[in-house]
Amino acid sequence: MKYSLTTFLLVLSLTTSINAQETSTGKTGYKYNNNFDLALSSAGAQSSGALSWVKFHSITKKGRFKLGYGLRFTSQFGKDLNYTTAPAILTSKQTGPQVLFSETFPENIDTLVVPSSQNNALNISVNLQYTIKEKFDIGFNIDAIGVSFGGRTTGKYMAYQSTDKGTQQSAKPTSYNLLLVSDNDIGMLNSELYFRYWFNQRWAIRAGATFLFTEYTTDKKLRLNNDRWRNKSLMGLVGITFSPFR
Repeated sequence: MKYSLTTFLLVLSLTTSINAQETSTGKTGYKYNNNFDLALSSAGAQSSGALSWVKFHSITKKGRFKLGYGLRFTSQFGKDLNYTTAPAILTSKQTGPQVLFSETFPENIDTLVVPSSQNNALNISVNLQYTIKEKFDIGFNIDAIGVSFGGRTTGKYMAYQSTDKGTQQSAKPTSYNLLLVSDNDIGMLNSELYFRYWFNQRWAIRAGATFLFTEYTTDKKLRLNNDRWRNKSLMGLVGITFSPFR
């Protein structure tokens, strides 16, 4: 936890202490460099929609490279999805940033097959962006912390070895979301890699990829004392951006 919180606090410190891009153009004030965005993502049996607000701050003299913070509401829908054992201590037999490069232990991974999945999250996001010749942006963003909610679901438990194998298990979305590292993450987290084109002074379109984590917590702790189950999905993205004071 300390790694993600330290990173998040550092980004907030940077964004509140640097000059906004508009200073070099004579446009000063908090209202500038605010983006409002609608994004739609899909891949096979799963799709999502996201509404977001982002406030950018320039960290270079020409204003091309920016850091930003924002709020994002993401809603996900899926059919017949596999939710696998979530905690890093089970999937990698360790915790910490090194799990990003560690091997996975399949004997510790079970599956909850969910016929109908619907999750919602409201998260604070961290954003990075580079602008090319004013009309083109390349960017990356990721959720850092927030809350999730949604309806209950029932999934079929497919265990490596357990007397509960094949049983129906009730679950609900994990309530809290926190960016850590890889399988250390908790809850529903959305991230995007995108390319944006400003076809108008205030309007732009985006295309890219969404990487979405959703997570359920079962009412009952199952094999290896686990009750957290995660689905990871890579989806194509299209979006539209409105910047009222650009």
